[in-house]
Amino acid sequence: MQLTLYSDYSIRVLLYLATKNDSPATISEVAESFQVSRNHLVKVVHNLSINGYIRTTRGKKGGMTLGRSPELICIGELLRKTEPDFRIVDCLGSEPSRCPIDAVCGLKFILKGARDAFLKQLDQYTLLDITGNKEVLRPILIRSLPLSG
Repeated sequence: MQLTLYSDYSIRVLLYLATKNDSPATISEVAESFQVSRNHLVKVVHNLSINGYIRTTRGKKGGMTLGRSPELICIGELLRKTEPDFRIVDCLGSEPSRCPIDAVCGLKFILKGARDAFLKQLDQYTLLDITGNKEVLRPILIRSLPLSG
């Protein structure tokens, strides 16, 4: 199983904002920090805003900040909202399976259990858990900010 770049970038945006400590950031800042396309981040930021993970403000002094406290942003929940499909194989989808052995196959139950365990594990962690080392992250991600703050 591999997460999409969309999910990866969603986590990176939230990580950056949590490290910035409530100071607004721009999409360009995040793109430069992670050396990713600004255009890719626009859609990610829009979705994070719609789902309440971040707040955005337009204008010259605008930017984005976290919309929730880091301890309230569950990584498993975030990935469920950013990943288009966790079915792994066709028979785990919402549509009827076209597989001729679907009714007797034991593999789908193993894969479903693995997927569920993966998400359950991620449900145990929040953004706060992955940003506990802000003093190390901050100078790497946000070169213009001092270590305190």
